[in-house]
Amino acid sequence: MSVIESVKFIATHPLTRDNTFKSLLRFVRWQIGSRLVPGPIVYDWINGSRFLVRAGETGLTGNVYTGLHEFQDMGFLLHVLGDGDLFIDVGANVGSYTILACSSRGARGYAFEPVPGTYMRLVENIHLNHLENRVKCLNIGLGSKRESIAFTTDMGPANHALASGEQNENTVSIEVSTLDAVLKDERPVLMKIDVEGYETPVLEGALETLKKQTLHSVIMELNGSGSRFGFDEARILEMMRDHGFETYSYNPLDRTLVSLQGKNMKTANTLFIRDESLVLEKLKTSPQVSVNGKQF
Repeated sequence: MSVIESVKFIATHPLTRDNTFKSLLRFVRWQIGSRLVPGPIVYDWINGSRFLVRAGETGLTGNVYTGLHEFQDMGFLLHVLGDGDLFIDVGANVGSYTILACSSRGARGYAFEPVPGTYMRLVENIHLNHLENRVKCLNIGLGSKRESIAFTTDMGPANHALASGEQNENTVSIEVSTLDAVLKDERPVLMKIDVEGYETPVLEGALETLKKQTLHSVIMELNGSGSRFGFDEARILEMMRDHGFETYSYNPLDRTLVSLQGKNMKTANTLFIRDESLVLEKLKTSPQVSVNGKQF
């Protein structure tokens, strides 16, 4: 993200647009400070949670600038999860969502991250938050069957399974399993899937998991990147509807759900909900969250 893009992001973000000057000052301090301090910086986040962040790590620095990089989806997670709930993070990267779920909200978690270097950063953040007994980290990919496939390693948060015909010198062969095989008797309530276009095989390997009635919500990235594999997002929407899920957007400031016709066209992620009345009750009764002095 360029400086101009970062400034625009901060100026329009729901948690910072009412006090842009203070937020931009935090941005400037980070830009200077992160270059003066060698190595990662421990950043104190929400409800006692923390993460290790380095200059240039887009998602984590977005949390530094605004409080919550992906406000709608992170706000939903903070409002809908309770103590002891099971959260599944598919494509966890360095662990932002898992930290929020399991440190800030007291949930249990599974965090899947296939790229070894990124997985090491994930584990560092789990250790930093003393979550070893609540979070199971797995250095594997997920798909429709057990196999080994190549993943890119030099694209940061955009690392992905290598598509047929795609050329990249920096790849690694990763063991792939299915979500159904890993979870077995587990009963998740919320799942986040961010796999850079590989959503279709992940869902094909999670058909039993999707049937579990405890699973009331799924946050899934649908940004068109599945086309690199020849996948159609219409098939994903159909698959989720077959399991009783409909699409929504969420406003954490007033805790309202808006029903959508298809995927969310305003953000990269789409929220799928199966039991609207249950979710609304959870959202209504959840305690307020304070982020950078703003409560919601």
